Amino acid sequence: MSEEDVPRSRVSKRRRANSPAGSKKRRDVWVTAEEEAALVARAARERVTVPNLLLTAALSEGSETPTERRAAMAELMAIHTLLARVSNNVNQIARHANAGDEFPQDAAAALAYVREVAMRIDRTIEGLM
Repeated sequence: MSEEDVPRSRVSKRRRANSPAGSKKRRDVWVTAEEEAALVARAARERVTVPNLLLTAALSEGSETPTERRAAMAELMAIHTLLARVSNNVNQIARHANAGDEFPQDAAAALAYVREVAMRIDRTIEGLM
């Protein structure tokens, strides 16, 4: 049966691939209704099944989830874009300052923005640790 012949509901299941050796051990976890609701909600946000979420969290070296990793990468890409824009502004300010004796008034604002972006980078890195 090809993937095209499989009903849509079976294709869209979020299940791990079968292990060639088969299943070795089964673990049952008892949770309260509140814990179950929290697990189901988080698994939905992560777009994985609850067992996959539990297994990934238990076996991961850090406490970082795939969603948190994607968010951190998006934040770093946004910071990269900001740095590119800021470097262009600082270059224009330097060119203007070197062309005459007058120091541009918007230079202080640009430098303050550079400091703000640098602090944002520090916060992002601290969030990854």
